[in-house]
Amino acid sequence: MSEVLSAPLVVEFPFTRSLGPVQSAFLTGLRERTVLGVRTGDGEVLVPPVEYDPATAEELRDLVEVAATGTVTTWAWNPHPRRDQPLATPFAWVLVRLDGADTSLLHVLDAPGPDDVRTGMRVRIRWAGERTGAITDIACFEPYESEAAGPARRHGGHFADPVTGIVAPARLDYTYSPGRAQSAHLSALADHRTVGERCPSCHKVYVPPRGACPTCGVATTDEVEVGPRGTVTTYCIVNIKARNLDIEVPYVYAHIALDGADLALHGRIGGIPYDQVRMGLRVEPVWTEGARHPDHYRPTGEADADYDTYKELL
Repeated sequence: MSEVLSAPLVVEFPFTRSLGPVQSAFLTGLRERTVLGVRTGDGEVLVPPVEYDPATAEELRDLVEVAATGTVTTWAWNPHPRRDQPLATPFAWVLVRLDGADTSLLHVLDAPGPDDVRTGMRVRIRWAGERTGAITDIACFEPYESEAAGPARRHGGHFADPVTGIVAPARLDYTYSPGRAQSAHLSALADHRTVGERCPSCHKVYVPPRGACPTCGVATTDEVEVGPRGTVTTYCIVNIKARNLDIEVPYVYAHIALDGADLALHGRIGGIPYDQVRMGLRVEPVWTEGARHPDHYRPTGEADADYDTYKELL
């Protein structure tokens, strides 16, 4: 049995969104060291504000200003801060009900240790030195002994140069293990071979292998080498250049049914103008030195495959 592989994997992308009047006022207010909430029809003040009442779905526009002080309603200690978290030293995740609000805001509390944090403690906002109109304009909360401030006050939500959109980075770091079947598949690719596995019940050959047949629900254990040639079953033309991908646009990504496989895999098509790629085109892999997978697939020069030979693999 081949070694089961594992490797660190990072999935990240910037999420860009426009802001409605409520969220725009909230984030612009943070830039100006002002915390805004929104009042519901029942008189509750929600912080952070939302655009629609979570109970009635009524549109909400009645903005109010709450205090920068509040009370911890619950907390959890984080002894090992991770990349891009608000503080580089150990801190507490806290839910804070700001004075004048009826809901709690999730943020972090700068405290020496877990023995210094408790539910019910009084805290205040520590503002960031440079503020841009983001939740990070609140650098953190810090302990602050004070009496509760008064009720929320109505606020028009009008600021100069309002924030109208944000870019929120999303990132997930984890260790991925492809399992027995895909580890064998990846190890074979390093030798310029493509292997899949056959279902003992329906006899379909899956490439890449999944370890089990999704139709029959039984383990696939018989290794089968397929290809290297195959047939383009369908494709798309890519016109948007991807970050960190040194490929000129437009280019073609296709589903390719390798000879002997019952599942199409995807790969880039090269060696031919993008507008000449077609369904049924016969292709073969092109390997670059030291690569663990084909760089792209190119035409073999054979006649196109008959549609009936690949129509079940679309």
